[in-house]
Amino acid sequence: MSNDIKIAIKFSLAFLWLFTGLTSLFFAPEVGYSVLSQAGITGGFAKFCLISGAILDLTIGLWLLTSWRPRLCCVMQIAVILIFMVLLSFIAPSFWLHPFGPQTKNIPIIVLIFISYFSEKNA
Repeated sequence: MSNDIKIAIKFSLAFLWLFTGLTSLFFAPEVGYSVLSQAGITGGFAKFCLISGAILDLTIGLWLLTSWRPRLCCVMQIAVILIFMVLLSFIAPSFWLHPFGPQTKNIPIIVLIFISYFSEKNA
């Protein structure tokens, strides 16, 4: 794989994680609170969950930009996505059929992360 493609993948994924974290914290936290309330999570615990998830997203985005242990970063991305997908499947199963695809978009993102993983040297 060319270096240009690897860089495009890295920056695309970093953008996704950073923008998601910023959106959860600043641009549309009410969306996160709404989803959490569907699971009965409200109040201080909902705030903790929302902020923790946003910090996790931001951390992964920044980690991608550092290029430190890229294969481990890929594994962590896939793990976080799968955990969030399972949780969201129980909290809001209708998201699987949502026209904007909040769940289904994760499948090609995971494929892109796998491509990134296998394009890295064994490190």
